[in-house]
Amino acid sequence: MSTKTISIMDDVYEGLRRNKLETESFSDEIRRLLNEKRPKLTEFLGLWKHKSPQEFKRIEDAIKSRREYTAKAREERLKEFTR
Repeated sequence: MSTKTISIMDDVYEGLRRNKLETESFSDEIRRLLNEKRPKLTEFLGLWKHKSPQEFKRIEDAIKSRREYTAKAREERLKEFTR
């Protein structure tokens, strides 16, 4: 079997290295990831149809809060790197 050399960013390499199973080569891991079955968006249609408007509002507020927290945390990390 032939091989190819590819370039990837350091963070991608680290992610692969961290998540690779002990018995896997990088090729095995990439093959496994490529073959993972991902759900189609249409599989989620109607999933929340039983939710009330109040529940949707609570979900929306939670998502907004998490996004704000993530944005603030990202800003703090960027400040650390630029010091």
